[in-house]
Amino acid sequence: MTLAAVAGLAIAATACLSGCGNLGYYMQSAGGHLKIMGASHPVREILQDPAMPARLRERLELSQRIRDYASAELKLPDNPSYRRYADLHRTAAVWNVTAAPAYSLELKTWCFPVTGCVGYRGYYDEGQARALAKEMAGEGYEVSVYPVTAYSTLGLMNWAGGDPLLNTFLGYPEGELARVVFHELAHQVVYTRNDTTFNESFAVAVERLGGTRWLETQSSPAARDEYAAFDARRRQFRDLSRATRERLKAAYDTPGLSPEARQEGKRRAMAQFRDEYAQLRAGWTGDPVRFRGYDRWVQEANNAFFGAQAAYDELVPGFEALFHRGGDDWPRFYEAVRQLAKLPKDERHARLKEAAGG
Repeated sequence: MTLAAVAGLAIAATACLSGCGNLGYYMQSAGGHLKIMGASHPVREILQDPAMPARLRERLELSQRIRDYASAELKLPDNPSYRRYADLHRTAAVWNVTAAPAYSLELKTWCFPVTGCVGYRGYYDEGQARALAKEMAGEGYEVSVYPVTAYSTLGLMNWAGGDPLLNTFLGYPEGELARVVFHELAHQVVYTRNDTTFNESFAVAVERLGGTRWLETQSSPAARDEYAAFDARRRQFRDLSRATRERLKAAYDTPGLSPEARQEGKRRAMAQFRDEYAQLRAGWTGDPVRFRGYDRWVQEANNAFFGAQAAYDELVPGFEALFHRGGDDWPRFYEAVRQLAKLPKDERHARLKEAAGG
């Protein structure tokens, strides 16, 4: 869930507006997205193939019910996005690079036409992502490279068929597939330049609220049970990560601490994070293969990892409170978010945090 390479050809065409030195990056973004679009086909046509595997047919049919629900019930945009499907023959759509200093969770930002400044840089080729990560590490940053299964082009590519469904997330549990579609469509409703935390927290709020409604009203008991186990693990991990972020912030931001004290505080916070994860992991049941992503995150966790996670949950409680304050009315909620987006960044964040506390 990223805005990796938003705009394909649109970005490439405007690349020199922010400096032609980035042209190579914009071209890989454009080329990567066009390859995905070229590999996609309308779902309605794919479903006419009598030789289609039953599992793929079931997932595509489910995806279209979810897509219809998104517009009919959640009032998300009714457009070509998620009406096409592409098998990329890989497990990620893009790979994101994030970077943060040794004693801060503040992510380095990169600035682009259309999207403004964001706290990550996305690549369609994993090797290119890791090359940038190596370069950033050489400059003293802590870096994280992670796979992204879905991304949004903010509706800018709907004229060309919209953002497609991908094999990278089509096989998710039903509740998670619904949440991915709702999340990415939310980026087409409201997007604010230079504020990744606002944008991602809004989309997460939409996915959570909408996903809950989908499961309650549209899913089978089996699908609800499957998702409940999946989401319980995620919530436990996010709670642990949130607590660790607070410990790290205390180590980094407490006035008067010596460099040695900051380093020791960081060491203790990371050790506690890994110890508590091991306790969580011991209580999880099911196929251990499902936990490998968490294992990798814990093994590689650093400031860049925790800084990126913060963008996806820091303001979510405020958005959820705003939704309920508006009578659980989707159009009213979206309009309230649009009004918030017009405020200066600090003020909109403050209002959301106030809403969460109130």
